[in-house]
Amino acid sequence: MRVLVTGGTGYLGRAVVHALAGRGHSPVVFARSASASGLPGRLIDGDVRDAAAFATAAIDCDAICHLAAMVSLWQPRAADFDEVNVGGLRNAIAVAERARVAKLVYTSSFLARPPAGRAVAMSANDYQRTKVLADALAGEAASRSVPIVRLYPGVIYGPGRQTEGNLIGRLVRDHLAGKLPGLVGADQPWSYAWIEDVANAHVTALERAAPGSSYVVGGINAPQAKVFEIVRQITSRPLPRNIPFALASAAGWMSDVGAAWFGAPPLLTLGAVRIFREDWSLDSSDAVRDLGHQIRPLEQGVAELVASL
Repeated sequence: MRVLVTGGTGYLGRAVVHALAGRGHSPVVFARSASASGLPGRLIDGDVRDAAAFATAAIDCDAICHLAAMVSLWQPRAADFDEVNVGGLRNAIAVAERARVAKLVYTSSFLARPPAGRAVAMSANDYQRTKVLADALAGEAASRSVPIVRLYPGVIYGPGRQTEGNLIGRLVRDHLAGKLPGLVGADQPWSYAWIEDVANAHVTALERAAPGSSYVVGGINAPQAKVFEIVRQITSRPLPRNIPFALASAAGWMSDVGAAWFGAPPLLTLGAVRIFREDWSLDSSDAVRDLGHQIRPLEQGVAELVASL
């Protein structure tokens, strides 16, 4: 298949592009800096907010893999989240309908789903708020027979660029460099998904997932502290401090105020602290059954991550 990949230059996007090429598909990478990415396939510079450019990039494509997103703790212009995360998906759906592609795979987020023990999704920050809105938009498209498949990755980790989409890589890097102040919610569970496992799940979803279906593509459910316990076993570096929620909330509030007044990117936000309070365990059994989703053992994955750093 010729597959249009939006956001193909991002942390997960690059892995998906390589996975597509490795399985014999022809990726068409549509991103703001695609031509400078060195990725395989046809490379087209453009922005998912530009509906006309999006439509042009999709010409002769059999399917779309829509990964483009504003993944960030904070942006000085909150509307950027809405325009990219919601507006970009709206454009993807319109292009899929107009071009009559066989399938549109949309990369949502575990943060668009309710955490364990809650019935309703949260909107703790602009990223989460807009991913929840986009998930509702994707659901509405599925209800009117747009051939969309939703994927909900867990916390993606592995080697690669230290972007905001590679949170665990950045935390481990900072910890090894002695620059990590500590962990907020160290005992709260997350679902750690190896980047290549998630990329392969995207390709399989394009190949055989039923239109209208949705899958959680998480990994090993474990508390944050477990990652750093494995790092300690490998490197003998002591565990990071556990920052109490009260202290983290105060720091987040002050950072929010500083960002609002001076426009400086905050190191921590009150919204992030709210997210860190929750249990983000995921059940990926449907993806394992239907997509052959692989789940790499956390010890193996963290060892490879540390080696790459």
